[in-house]
Amino acid sequence: MSSVSSVLSGARVPTQLTHFSREWAANPKADLLSGLVVALALIPEAISFSIIAGLDPKVGLYASFSIAIVIAFTGGRRGMISAATGAMALVLVPLVAQYTDDPALALGYVFAATILAGLIQMGMGYLGIGSLMRFVPRTVMLGFVNALAILIFMAQIPHILLNDDGGVEGSVLLLNLGFIAAGLAIIYGLPRFSTTVPSPLVAIVALSGLAVGFDLNLPTVGDMGELPGSLPIPSLPQVPWNFGTLEIILPVAITLALVGLLESLLTAQLLDDLTDTDSDKNIESTGQGIANVVTGFFGGMAGCAMIGQSMINHRSGGRTRLSTLASGVFLLILILALGNWVAQIPMAALVAVMIMVAVGTFNWGSIKLETLRTLPVEESVVMAGTIAIVVLTHNLAYGVAAGVLLSAIFFVRQVAWVVRVTSVVDPDNVERLYAVTGELFFASTNDLVHQFDYDNVKVRRAEIDLSEARVWDTSAVVALDAVVAKFAERGIEAHLVGLNRHAEELHSNASGKVSVGH
Repeated sequence: MSSVSSVLSGARVPTQLTHFSREWAANPKADLLSGLVVALALIPEAISFSIIAGLDPKVGLYASFSIAIVIAFTGGRRGMISAATGAMALVLVPLVAQYTDDPALALGYVFAATILAGLIQMGMGYLGIGSLMRFVPRTVMLGFVNALAILIFMAQIPHILLNDDGGVEGSVLLLNLGFIAAGLAIIYGLPRFSTTVPSPLVAIVALSGLAVGFDLNLPTVGDMGELPGSLPIPSLPQVPWNFGTLEIILPVAITLALVGLLESLLTAQLLDDLTDTDSDKNIESTGQGIANVVTGFFGGMAGCAMIGQSMINHRSGGRTRLSTLASGVFLLILILALGNWVAQIPMAALVAVMIMVAVGTFNWGSIKLETLRTLPVEESVVMAGTIAIVVLTHNLAYGVAAGVLLSAIFFVRQVAWVVRVTSVVDPDNVERLYAVTGELFFASTNDLVHQFDYDNVKVRRAEIDLSEARVWDTSAVVALDAVVAKFAERGIEAHLVGLNRHAEELHSNASGKVSVGH
């Protein structure tokens, strides 16, 4: 017996090691280096998102490192980066603006809303909300990806043109453009000779060294905001603990939870497609909730998956949870121990990285003429509509929701026209046999009543065969009742045959006036 146990335990060890290797240690070097690249790119974005929400820069930075570290252990998609995001920052803007006269209270409400949003996400994950991802059509995914690429590039324009109120000297603008061009040259050129170190990291280090060495007057990360010098201390949000507070934060928390899960699950689906692997969307939903609960206690704002940073991680070689963990740990080290050095990184270097991400994220194949010619017009409209709404509103959730709604409308419109009714009369001209095929539901049954011949008074019976039709709702049952009633008004006895069990249950619940044959 002991020998059998030892054999079984020995068989489990390789399986456990394989799982650990796949999730954490497939390529530690690539994961650590890609995590460093992501951490460097996270700093200016986290600061920007904090400013968008009207918060201190450290709120976004604390959120970014804490969410990245937690989600590395709790998430359902390895290699995906989660941190503070622009979509979540936009949701917080009205809440913060409402309490500008009391910034401390506003901050407390932000932390409380973040924690509550996390709890809601955990509940959604437990209820299996991730399974709903299968209802997002491919064209909506394409629109989501392309719109995000456009938004990423648009966000770099102020840093490319150095837009500010005071104006910029022409020489500084040219120098900035030259640095961006040099960064892109390194990013795209270096991999032709060596892939030992991620080219975006080489570009950041090289351009930073050049800018510092020659004391060039270029915008830097430090210009975006002050970096924190100490670790956050976990604490409860400083808000009144009563129903009044719940009334204030609940609508915000629900929106944060929905927007965060939508963006996270779509990003997970994108990485699934890129890596040809699967992820657990329900675990990801729960993991995002846990991460937000933790960050709320550590002084951070709500966050979710970042498609831009996830693409940087993917293109830099990050594939496992170690890359996600490394991004959070390196971010913590960079802002606390190396803050003075990080502050001197020229923004041009990070802009080059983000342009690479925008170009790589956009699905260029989706706008090729041969693709557009072969794609159904409805699908092209869905993709274009998703892109337009996201770009106009700067809100991914609005665009995706509109895309799914458009897809549903086109689907219902298409299905509504595939119901067919054919008929034959028996040789004795006594009974007419009708065969109904297609999907019978509220949208497809409007014209069903008019597809039968009620005025052929020569026949005495009508048999309506539904074995090739699917009855979905009570609207279809009511329509079938109307058909039988019209026959009865003319003295023709009608019978429904071929109903499946589901249709019979619907019919018995909603009707009962019609005889049903088998």
